[in-house]
Amino acid sequence: MNNRLYGNLIFELSHSGRRGYTLPKNEFGNYSLPAGSTRAEDAPLPECDEMTVVRHYTNHSENNFGVNNGFYPLGSCTMKYNPVINEDIAAHTSFSGLHPLQPVETVQGALELYYGLQKSLASLAGLSEFTLNPFAGAHGELTGLMIIRAYHEKHGDAKRTKVIVPDSAHGTNPASAAVCGLDVLEVKSTDKGLVDVDDLKALLEKEGENVAAMMMTNPNTLGLFEQQIPEIEKMVHACGGLMYYDGANLNPMLGASRPGDMGFDVMHINLHKTFSTPHGGGGPGSGPVGVRKGLEEFLPAPRVVKEGDKFRVDCDSNCNSIGAFFGNFAVIMRAYTYILTLGKENIKMVGPLATLNANYIKEELKDVYELPIDGLCKHEFVFDGLKDKSTGITTMDVAKRLLDYGYHAPTIYFPLLFHEAMMIEPTENESKETIDGFISILRKIAEEAKNEPETVKSAPHNTPIGRVDDVLAAKHPIVTYAQLVADNQ
Repeated sequence: MNNRLYGNLIFELSHSGRRGYTLPKNEFGNYSLPAGSTRAEDAPLPECDEMTVVRHYTNHSENNFGVNNGFYPLGSCTMKYNPVINEDIAAHTSFSGLHPLQPVETVQGALELYYGLQKSLASLAGLSEFTLNPFAGAHGELTGLMIIRAYHEKHGDAKRTKVIVPDSAHGTNPASAAVCGLDVLEVKSTDKGLVDVDDLKALLEKEGENVAAMMMTNPNTLGLFEQQIPEIEKMVHACGGLMYYDGANLNPMLGASRPGDMGFDVMHINLHKTFSTPHGGGGPGSGPVGVRKGLEEFLPAPRVVKEGDKFRVDCDSNCNSIGAFFGNFAVIMRAYTYILTLGKENIKMVGPLATLNANYIKEELKDVYELPIDGLCKHEFVFDGLKDKSTGITTMDVAKRLLDYGYHAPTIYFPLLFHEAMMIEPTENESKETIDGFISILRKIAEEAKNEPETVKSAPHNTPIGRVDDVLAAKHPIVTYAQLVADNQ
């Protein structure tokens, strides 16, 4: 391979006067741009021929690792395979050319799709109604909390400005509460990784009349099912608060239990995680929000409603709505395609298979990796580094060495409850052969840690670049070519 094309920046391949295009003849005449809208000098863009550009970006694209390339055990992120049929439907010309402001009578098919997904999610969650408007999981959290605030304010309970968040919750929970203007009350976990009910009781005795809601991620960030939810929801409801379900870890619940049946009032679902839409690199996403019966009026407008055989967009009847707009339609299509493809029977297998795969990996590796909390996990679990601490090999070392063997690293150093945390989530899609291969490599790395520690500490060895200085990269990021040139002078 030509290393110059492979390793250099496109700016470094630039030569003055090179072109990879020819503009068509101007058929529209010449027009002056307004003063202040033009550059004083040409933009510093690279000048390359077409073949150089194609090879450059093709080579760099091969550096990307995605779930289509190999096993992606990233805990709490659910990098699930996105079936090709989802992409075919999302790109279908019947949908791809639609405009959100088209007349309702011209988009009946799209509205039917919205309506169908709303009802499917409500059925799967055990709730009354859903909105598809939020564009991400954290956006869904914020929407849910705004619904909760609107509910309390309507009932003249504006003093309820505090939200209880377990210390094992996703980091976006307290952030979303803060953005919503709410104060966070943290409840501790037991040594078993579950909500400490005694700590919650003390918190409610002190702050109960000010509590707007309790946010719970279930299974929690350790991959553990919160076994005392019935007692917890009774306590929170008794003091006048609502229960919020963070559905980011919904995979193992599908076909096993429903948040609405547990007593939760509001929840969000990450379509881009549980329902197989691509979300690497920060997007795209979708975070539908559902509510129990009696809270439908607080869902944001617009909403799709069905009248007879027709569908319409309801923007006005919801006087208590917090207001929003339609969500990410392409992600919504992918999720609905996934649900319809599996069907009512097969979608019930998602939760049990996610749980089976995670427990299989955990049990096969707990003799060489430290398992701080034993017992049944759900879709994910957490190791606390290698069991043999005498090797000096860290979780970071293990993660870097995995790259040499063609596996994406799991989530590391999160959650913060364990010093050498390694969170692994296989998802329900992976075959036993794939999982066995991953297990064998992690066992091999554990053996290398004893016999070849320097090999592990200096990994990765087979990637385009070696181990980078993470601290320097964070403190002094180089984000432009001009900055790179200046730094090297």
